[in-house]
Order: sequence, then structure tokens, then C-alpha cells
Amino acid sequence: IMNASINQTLARSINTSLTTLITLLALYFLGGVTTRDFVLAMILGIAIGTYSSIFFCSTLVDIWEDKKKSDKAAAV
Repeated sequence: IMNASINQTLARSINTSLTTLITLLALYFLGGVTTRDFVLAMILGIAIGTYSSIFFCSTLVDIWEDKKKSDKAAAV
């Protein structure tokens, strides 16, 4: 079920992140000097957040579910 969920939301997550990154890149290059640090932090946050949402969190949930199943089986 985890793979099906990731496959259904993968394109949507990437499209949303790329759209936001394009806007932030335009703001970085066309905006003022005072906004560049903020935009750079936003770009890093979007990139890291997208990576962790797609790859890292799904693995953690899968491990967590396996642990719950093994704990439940050991209790019986």
C-alpha cells in the first residue's frame, strides 16, 4: 500500500515543488539584494522537504508499521 500511495502522489509532489522552485529562482535573480538570503533558505527548504517527503518519511512509516506488526505478533 505504501508503494501505491507514493506512486499516486509522486508526480503531484514534484510538480508542486518545481513550480515553487521556478518562482523562487525568478525572485532570486530578479529580486532585490535583501530578499536573496530568504529566497535561498526557501529553495533549500523546498528541496530538502520534497526529498524527505518522498523518500525518507515513507521508509520511516514502513519500518514503524513492520515494528508494530512484530510487536503485536510477539504479544500473542
